[in-house]
Amino acid sequence: MAGRGGTEAFPDLGEHCQNPDCKLLDFLPFTCDGCKLVFCLEHRSYKSHDCPNSDHGSRTVSICETCSVAIETTGFDQEGIKSLLEKHERSGDCDPSKKKKPICPVKRCKEVLTFANNITCKDCGVKFCLKHRFPTDHVCNKKTLANSGTRSRWNEKFMEALSLRNEKGCGRGTASVSSSSSPSIRSF
Repeated sequence: MAGRGGTEAFPDLGEHCQNPDCKLLDFLPFTCDGCKLVFCLEHRSYKSHDCPNSDHGSRTVSICETCSVAIETTGFDQEGIKSLLEKHERSGDCDPSKKKKPICPVKRCKEVLTFANNITCKDCGVKFCLKHRFPTDHVCNKKTLANSGTRSRWNEKFMEALSLRNEKGCGRGTASVSSSSSPSIRSF
């Protein structure tokens, strides 16, 4: 029952920190997943108690110099890592064109576009960084997209409904508008 602590009323409550310089009675102790010893909050990290098994369960990755692809090298020595990288280069998966990361196309913007910091403009269909995501920030060309026809028809219907609403007094009136007359569109 070494390392156990507690109080007179609750002898099984808590454990003493197994760091030789601490021995603090901790009521919420931590068990190290490397060395399986019990520690207090201050000594729970691998570094603070010099855990001999600190790299147990960890993974290592090497980056290909040619294409910047990450290759898992867990459990390999330096010769094995070198062999894995050479095998990757010979496999045909190593593509130097992948090394260059995409950047924001706005002039003088050097922001690298990642999966989390880019937005595709709905008007022009180009990817931009978050700083230049609005059409006014990236001088949008408003290229026609596949759904631009439906968008313009929706816009026409909206403007028609807006003009009808303005003529009827916000849609509260009961007067009907003849379908043969074309509504006028006012500019504000």
